[in-house]
Amino acid sequence: MSSLSSSSTLTAIVAAYIDNASYDEDGSTAKARTFITACRILLVRRAKRVVHAGEEVELDLGQIDTQLSAAKRWLAANRGSDDGGGGIKHADFADYRS
Repeated sequence: MSSLSSSSTLTAIVAAYIDNASYDEDGSTAKARTFITACRILLVRRAKRVVHAGEEVELDLGQIDTQLSAAKRWLAANRGSDDGGGGIKHADFADYRS
């Protein structure tokens, strides 16, 4: 279950967006899922400016949409890499002897 919901503050959503933006560098499908959720919520809320940790952050919704698409493609290509998220396993009988 996602840590983000409709009751999450904008500051918490931006923090999740920033904290999980390294999903591909870390090879983490869990981070990718949280990043995707944060992107979706930011797009729905249409927030363009937010103060996070005493710093004002301006968001480009077009860029967030582009990052959302990239994260979804990355997740589809990397499912199961760190959390058993449904990756396909193929049997290998190359060394099988009867």
